[in-house]
Amino acid sequence: MTTDETTAEAAPATSQREGVPKPLEFRSDKGASRSTWIAGLLVVLIVGWMGSGIVLPSEDEVETVTREAPKPVTVAVETSNAQAVTQFYQAEGQALPDRDTLLRAETSGDVAEVLVAKGQDVAAGEVIARLDPSNNLADANRAAEELVRAQREFDNAEQLLGRGVATQDRVTQARAALATAQAQVTAVEQAAKALIITAPFEGRIETLDLDPQEFVSAGATVGRLVDITPLTVAIQVPQQSLTRLEVGQPATVRFITGEERAGTVTFVGTSAAAETRTFLAEIEVANENAAIPAGISAEVIIPTGQVTAHFLSPSIVSLDTEGSLGVKTVDANDVVSFYPIQVVLAQIDGIWVTGLPETVDIITVGQGFVNTGETVSPAAGETGE
Repeated sequence: MTTDETTAEAAPATSQREGVPKPLEFRSDKGASRSTWIAGLLVVLIVGWMGSGIVLPSEDEVETVTREAPKPVTVAVETSNAQAVTQFYQAEGQALPDRDTLLRAETSGDVAEVLVAKGQDVAAGEVIARLDPSNNLADANRAAEELVRAQREFDNAEQLLGRGVATQDRVTQARAALATAQAQVTAVEQAAKALIITAPFEGRIETLDLDPQEFVSAGATVGRLVDITPLTVAIQVPQQSLTRLEVGQPATVRFITGEERAGTVTFVGTSAAAETRTFLAEIEVANENAAIPAGISAEVIIPTGQVTAHFLSPSIVSLDTEGSLGVKTVDANDVVSFYPIQVVLAQIDGIWVTGLPETVDIITVGQGFVNTGETVSPAAGETGE
């Protein structure tokens, strides 16, 4: 060690001992300089690699990736041909008597005899009851005598007029008295007829409120007579269906008792009920031996004509975006189309609809996965009918 080096090292020790702070000294780090050179080398390598064409290859080396077009959806289709089908109008109704009337007393009097009983069938004109004729007989004798007297007075007046003894006024007065007497006789005869209560038509005595020796007043109701041969079935027709019905159409009537009879439309109303806006229609049904009672419920089925329609399963019916009921079909180019339909007849196993072409391929399976205008791959299927 030299003298100078010994002096340099001893000086700090002397300074510390003397309490003088040591100044900061900065020396170069050889390791830090080495790191800077390594980082620069890496930058040069990265730039060279990017420019080498590996990341950015030439156009001749670029591979083009192409996607395959999606395959059309496979759907099941069934060819449907339109057929002629009969349309029906169906309604619930009630069986009513063909004729129904109340029996009334035409004059006052005591009941002399009752000749029928409640529930009995009677013929037209058959006597039901008679009132006591005593007063009428007295009136008849009095009217007859008055007629004889008036006739005699008239004959005398004409004879005297012929001899020039009587005047024309006397003859006129005698003729008027004779006419009055004749009218009185006629009135008494009519009153005698009123004493007999008869059936206005053939039917059954539904009610009878008469007992012998009972007094009845003129106009009082004494019974009810109904005729249920034939029956009349009344139905109410909504205004939109009125044009489908007309007099003379055949009908099938199914009664709640299980009876089924053929009938004919005999009346179609022309004035709607104010409360329901429906029209009355009547169907006449034969009722031999009065086997079907009046007042029971009945179902009426009336054929109203034929229409060309397709028979479909309800499961293939769908709605379009506007809420219209219809079915989806496939045309000759395998493109989906939507046809709105109208149901003309419903059955347990399917429905008859209009609105489709005469012959059409209907999508029966997969209609919920395709839209109008899409191209599909049709395959033979079943409608599920």
